[in-house]
Amino acid sequence: MDSTNRALTGNFAPISFEADAPHLPVLGELPRGLNGTLYRNGPNPQFPPADPAQHHWFVGDGMVHAFTIADGRVSYRNRWIRTGKFLAEAEAGRPLGTGLGPPPEGVPDSGVANTNILLHSGRLLALEEGHLPIELDPRSLATRGAQDFGGAIEGPFTAHPKIDPITGELVFFGYSSGGPLVPRMTYGTLDRAGRVTRFEAFEAPYCSMVHDFAVTDRHVLFPILPLTGSLPRAMNGGPPFAWEPELGGHIGLVRRSEGIASLRWFRAESCYVFHVLNAWEDGDKIVADVMQYDAPPLFPLADGTMPEADRSARLVRWTLDPNAGTDAFSRAQLDDLPGEFPRLDERRAGLKNRFGTFVARSEPEGSPDTIAWFDLAAGRRTLYTLPAGDAASEPVFVPRGPDAAEGDGWLLTMAWRAAENRSDLIVLDTDGVDRGPVATVQLAHRVPFGFHGNFVAAENLP
Repeated sequence: MDSTNRALTGNFAPISFEADAPHLPVLGELPRGLNGTLYRNGPNPQFPPADPAQHHWFVGDGMVHAFTIADGRVSYRNRWIRTGKFLAEAEAGRPLGTGLGPPPEGVPDSGVANTNILLHSGRLLALEEGHLPIELDPRSLATRGAQDFGGAIEGPFTAHPKIDPITGELVFFGYSSGGPLVPRMTYGTLDRAGRVTRFEAFEAPYCSMVHDFAVTDRHVLFPILPLTGSLPRAMNGGPPFAWEPELGGHIGLVRRSEGIASLRWFRAESCYVFHVLNAWEDGDKIVADVMQYDAPPLFPLADGTMPEADRSARLVRWTLDPNAGTDAFSRAQLDDLPGEFPRLDERRAGLKNRFGTFVARSEPEGSPDTIAWFDLAAGRRTLYTLPAGDAASEPVFVPRGPDAAEGDGWLLTMAWRAAENRSDLIVLDTDGVDRGPVATVQLAHRVPFGFHGNFVAAENLP
């Protein structure tokens, strides 16, 4: 692997194998109430890139890692997702294209399914925002194929759909739905049984990388922020996605009961958001807690240079008032700790939540090594920092039981042990995050840095 490309070094570097481990060693004691499977997804190129200098972390083939916890014991399995691209490259024995832009002629445009993974209506879906979901077998992780829900949807499908905890409805969107790097977007819903109940298209002010969005029990918010996509720019050798802060931002607001017919726009000062913690209704106002950047990391300006700005995200609260007679909205920083990958107790998704979590850095230029647990009502945070040199991934909350109070449970996260070049799954109790892991599940190999995952309780596995 190319030692000059950070996306191919350290724990960003891919592993070259699939494995099954039926009995992983455990330090401490796993809570007896913790029964189910933690699925994690992330990029793991099948072959070394043809041009390592041009490789981007976002474009590696998806690999799913599953930790199944039952009665204090843990088994592990990892599998590449067999997209059309993956299979074509496996047959050729080499990479076909760079992963950036359209694939070469003859290579299926299937995407890499490398960003998120969740279960809805009995389907385990691997997600990557440029293409349809890829369904996997929840137990074997075998690839079942692209899922278009009976032909009812087409085009890109977000890596961050939201599941309404009351109705079971899944809310989703797609950007660049009219072709590469165009401003057309789609918005849709699936009911609890996985049937498409809405699928509509609309035009955004410009093509933006819309990685995540916000959903309340009554509204949907689409953040169109100036990390822009441009096909002419890409065809002229420029970056397909670039930061253009002079364009400003737009927040699209839709009433869920009415769909795109109710779309209206709010204006935002230039900022960027990869991930939303949660959103809810406060009377007639809509509130969203987001991880906001002054400028996005990993992406250049349109001329190819990197912007000079603070490229760390912080937890910021947006408040929109549809009745205020203005297209402006308020923003207030809730905490000064730089972090990313926010999560909550998903039973409060779209409803007002008290607790949240994300992964942070103990040093401004260091690796993400700290799990932060927030009591937003009290304005208090609790931190657990890994040993020096180690790095943490997105924390996933698991309730202590189906009837447990909000935030009463555990946080599950991957820890890369840099000195040993391998990974652990650690379990933190939300009643004392700062006390460190109650259990540590040890792997003999690394789980490369990935993006997102979800826990499925044993009783919900098909």
